[in-house]
This record gives sequence, C-alpha cells and structure tokens, in this order.
Amino acid sequence: MESNSLPEVTPEKRSLKKGAGLLLSISVIGTICFLLVVLWINWSKPRLQPEPLSPELKANIDRIPGRSDALIYLGLKDIRESRFWKEIIPDSLKKAPLFKPQGRLDTLMRAANINPSLDIDTLVISFKRHGYKEQNYLGIVWGPFSKKLPESFLRTNSTAAEKIGGRQCYAFDSTFWLCPMGPRQIAVTNNRKMLEEFLVPTGSFLQRDSLSAALVNKALYKSHLWFALPSAAWTIGALQSLTSTNQGIKTLGNLNRIQNLAFSVKFNDGIEGQSEWVYKTRRAAFFASTFLWGAVKLSEISGTRTNEQTIQLLKKIEIRQNLESVLIHTDIPIEFFQSAKQKKQH
Repeated sequence: MESNSLPEVTPEKRSLKKGAGLLLSISVIGTICFLLVVLWINWSKPRLQPEPLSPELKANIDRIPGRSDALIYLGLKDIRESRFWKEIIPDSLKKAPLFKPQGRLDTLMRAANINPSLDIDTLVISFKRHGYKEQNYLGIVWGPFSKKLPESFLRTNSTAAEKIGGRQCYAFDSTFWLCPMGPRQIAVTNNRKMLEEFLVPTGSFLQRDSLSAALVNKALYKSHLWFALPSAAWTIGALQSLTSTNQGIKTLGNLNRIQNLAFSVKFNDGIEGQSEWVYKTRRAAFFASTFLWGAVKLSEISGTRTNEQTIQLLKKIEIRQNLESVLIHTDIPIEFFQSAKQKKQH
C-alpha cells in the first residue's frame, strides 16, 4: 500500500535585503549610528596645551576687582616684533591709530603725543556692566609712559590728584582716572571705585571669577592677542559683529545659544588662532559644529561662487566639537599672505 506522506517543506530563509529583514537591518544600523553619535558627543577629545600667563601678567589680572564680563589682552610689542608684522602689514597700517579715543582721553593723548599703535607695549582691560547700558572698565597698560606722562604733565592737565593705596592718582574728569604704577606701567579706568579696589585688592580675581579663569585658560595663545568673554551678551554681540555680513553662519552656528567664548591668535610665521564657543549643552555644541563644518566643506567645493583664494583659506580651518564646546582652529602660513600681497601688487 503506497504511503500518502507529503514531501518535507524546507523553511524559507529570511532575507536581510527585503521585507522584515530589511527593516531589521535598518533598525540595527540606525541604533549603532545613534550610539556612535552619543559616544562622540560625550567623548572628551584631546586638547592642545594652552600657553601659560606670564607671572607679571597673572599677578596684575589677579588684582582685578569683582567679576568680569569681558577680559581682553593685546601684546603689541610682541606683535610688532613678529615676522608677520614686519613682512605683511603695510607701513600705513603700522602707524595707524589702534582705536579712536573720545572726550578727555582724546585730549590727553593728543597733548602727550601718544600713538597707541607705537607707544603701547601691552594692554589688558576688563569690562563690567553697570546698570542697563553703562560699562565700567579697568585697563592696565605697559609702555614708555615715564617720558610721555611725567608727573608735571599729569598735575597740569588733571582736575584733581589723590593718593589711593599709596599711589598718586589723577582724575581728568568724573569718568577718567589714571594712576602710574611704575616707569612703564599705568592703570586707567572710568570708575574710581574700581581703581581703588585694584590698588588695594581683597582676594584673588582668578579664584573669585572661576568662569573668567576657565576661559582665560581656554585661550590657547597668550603672547599676542586673546580675549575671554564670560558674559553671554558680550559673546553674542562680538560674534554678531564678526558675522554681520554672513547670515548663513549666524544661523548655522546657533549664535544666540552660545554662553561664553574664548579666542586667541598669534602672529609669527603666519597666523595661528583658535576660537572656542561654549554652549549650554553638548547636543547644541554637536549640532552647531556639524552645521558649521558642513557649511565650510560645501564652500570648498569647486564650482561654487567661492573664489580660489577663499577656498584655500577655508581648507586651513578645522572645526570640531568637544563636550559643550565648538573649537575652530586655523594655521595659515605666511606664504599664503605673501602670495596674496604679490597678486594685489600686480
């Protein structure tokens, strides 16, 4: 009698290229990518070691009263001695005024024949908001001031003289005070109380204002130009002025969400600089760095409206996220500027 048994059915293998298998593959790959992004966002990347403050500069900064909304340093003497200054900067700009003083300060500088670009060796200045709009400042300036601002000149041109902390200080009006600190150093301010608290310090600024201290440490280069902006208002204002002609960068960089900023640059055999934008969250920093990186890479592509010189410049820019920060670093060799200078002359 014949058997009526059915042939054995081999189960069909599930394909990862279609149907449920494809969905499973996409899900696994998506999960892996998500975990990698999370790992990248929360990974503390290696940092370049920042240069230290000089002992003299650190001691003077440590005397600054209260807290700071903006701390700015300019080492003009070191900049003037750099190869970049000597070979690239036009002579007309070397003697151009560093800034346009106003009011009593302008009158004083004219009378003393002071040109900030030539006579100031080093400047560090702290700004502190007072009220809704008013900004108080305290500046410490190094230069040949014993010749430019002798005691006889200060007594003749000031409206009042007063000993503060054992030093002779001079008022030129209610909003400008000057105090010689030595043959090559003076302190200037628009607020007498700030001057007194600087000359008779209580406590340490770098311990009191831990945010400013952290941002100063984030400034990579300490000899030529750096600034630390703990105030979100100062940070946003500075970045908006720098990107006022580039609405795309303002949007991509999420500038309104930046909490504070550190920036530094040095001029030796070219320009080497780094800017660090600090966001409230690591996610915000990651998205900002991703969009900025994408915008730069897109502009580098041949066939865009970006000219060749700008494309070469963009290739020198590195952008990366490190925890809550976006780091933008560039190292432009002096040959780039020499080539651009020659093309301009021809």
